[in-house]
Amino acid sequence: PLTSRVVNGVDAKPHSWPWQISLQYERDGEWRHSCGGSLIAANWVMTAAHCINTKFSYRVFVGKHNLVEEEAGSKAILPEKIIVHEKWHPIFVAFGNDIALIKLSEPVTLSDQVQLGCIPAPGTLLTNLYPCYITGWGRVYTGGPIADKLQQALMPVADHATCSQSDWWGIAVRTSMVCAGGDGIIAGCNGDSGGPLNCKNAEGFWEIHGIASFVSGFGCNYEKKPTVFTRVSAFNSWIDQVKKMADVFLKLH
Repeated sequence: PLTSRVVNGVDAKPHSWPWQISLQYERDGEWRHSCGGSLIAANWVMTAAHCINTKFSYRVFVGKHNLVEEEAGSKAILPEKIIVHEKWHPIFVAFGNDIALIKLSEPVTLSDQVQLGCIPAPGTLLTNLYPCYITGWGRVYTGGPIADKLQQALMPVADHATCSQSDWWGIAVRTSMVCAGGDGIIAGCNGDSGGPLNCKNAEGFWEIHGIASFVSGFGCNYEKKPTVFTRVSAFNSWIDQVKKMADVFLKLH
């Protein structure tokens, strides 16, 4: 079998995706990676709503490349508040709104290893086959182990017209989502959830266009069942509003 991960990804160059975080939860006194996420402000992280389970305590690890090694310049930070989209429904993933924001208990210090990810302008849609990269520590193959080192894989966007065809995702994919992959070779897998779909804009800057949301029940790299992401450009105003409300809320307390 291939030694690559994501599914058929490759090891990322260390710290080349400096906004990528590892969301970890505590179980039996041990911290475990559960999801990816993106640093979008010095004290805010964006991830998927389905990554949050109120039964667990979480921490956000910034500046990581290899999850099993101590790394200088990486830091674990506890959340101060976790806000899941109010219209997210855990039973109906295909209803959308799979987005959550985590306010950190302290701002991160930006460095070569820790940088902010950019959010695309409201309503931005990418053309079919637009080249993007999924990044994450997700499973190497369906049911396999998660990766130690951050993985990346080129995943072209499948536009809504393509992805909503009946033999693709059909009505399960909404306009507030974005699909990428679907060639049956490269895909996101469990553990990549919440992580970014990174796409370069016309000016050459990386933007986070998607938050990894769901894959096919048949497996992680199933043909015509691309990885489905929450489309970030459908949630700009929600993101702004949550950040504003949190600031007001904290001033009152």
